[in-house]
Amino acid sequence: MAGRWARAIGRWRCVSALLVSVAFAAPAQATTVQRVEIDGGRVLIHFDAAVEQASSFVLDGPRRIAIDIDGARPGPSLPGEGVVSAIRQGWRGSDGARVVLDLDRPMLVSGGGFEDEGRTLALILAPTDARHFAAAIDQRPLSFQPFGFGAERVASYRVSAPVPPARRAPLPHAEGEADRPLVVIDAGHGGPDPGAINPKTGLREKDVTLKIAKAIRDALVASGRVRVALTRSDDRYLVLRERFGIARRMRADLFISIHCDSVGAGDATGATAYTLSEVASDKEAARLAARENKSDIIAGVDLDQNPDVSTILIDLTQRETMNASAGFARLLGREAAPLMPTKAKFHRMASLMVLKAPDMPSILFETGYISNPKDAAFLDSKAGRAKIAESVRRAVQIYFARRIAAK
Repeated sequence: MAGRWARAIGRWRCVSALLVSVAFAAPAQATTVQRVEIDGGRVLIHFDAAVEQASSFVLDGPRRIAIDIDGARPGPSLPGEGVVSAIRQGWRGSDGARVVLDLDRPMLVSGGGFEDEGRTLALILAPTDARHFAAAIDQRPLSFQPFGFGAERVASYRVSAPVPPARRAPLPHAEGEADRPLVVIDAGHGGPDPGAINPKTGLREKDVTLKIAKAIRDALVASGRVRVALTRSDDRYLVLRERFGIARRMRADLFISIHCDSVGAGDATGATAYTLSEVASDKEAARLAARENKSDIIAGVDLDQNPDVSTILIDLTQRETMNASAGFARLLGREAAPLMPTKAKFHRMASLMVLKAPDMPSILFETGYISNPKDAAFLDSKAGRAKIAESVRRAVQIYFARRIAAK
């Protein structure tokens, strides 16, 4: 009898251990990966319920993109399509699924986010070369969170790419008559930095801003009132300091940086213009004065003679510049309102690096929300860009007319 009880208890312990191991290996209520679709450069991973979060990273030998999904159960492996030669799935530890995309050529995840309240993860793949792919292996994983999961979650992702070595960018050509005021237009982002990306269409901010910058240039040159130069006229990367640095080296009279806004959720719409806030401007001005040739900051005054005089002159110059920037931003808001969607509070202030030239009126023009379907369609249309350009042309014309009248 005692032997039978001992054997029964032993069998019960084995069964219990097995049940516990199964329970930990496969959560009973885990979300399941239903299917994976390849649509050109987009990868759509569909789930039967909302997931907690996901992340992606790259692997080499062979080239692969791995996507880890927390709290999910893997589905079947599938044949690939296009740039993805195969789709494999498996468990990631005991609390998640891993989807592996085998690649037939180097590709990186350039953006993405959750759709359908966390039930679909959309990733955008962008072609790259072997060197950049190898460099991305050491980068931190891209993180994604569904905006519909939990309270007030926001879809987000981080794009990592090697930054080219610092160099002094060549000065661009300025179009227009030599005696006219110079306006420098800066198309935001570029090169390995795509900026914001529309998760449904793959529309990239760097492409849209370049098209808008060129439309503004053409409208301003056609007016005959100003000269115009672009910080970049193709898909290249510029560090923030070099963007306004180009304008300062050309002694620009006005600097306009073009961008597109983005939000993970909601239907935010409309353009805004940012000028530099006063909060963080003094330190940046002092650093600029210490690093560069100080005499060209304040119209040839030698700032090395007296530190107190230097501080006062920089402060006065920057205050005047900030006032001029704010004045132009208000003009742009007035002229843009009849032609394009704008926010009720159009002019805002922020401590943005690209606006930190102490001696040049500067604004950052957020032309609309690339994450909003209507705004994105407007920004990427020829008619929409023409209206944006006309808004800037009108504001620039009035701005310089007022400056001439005030002399």
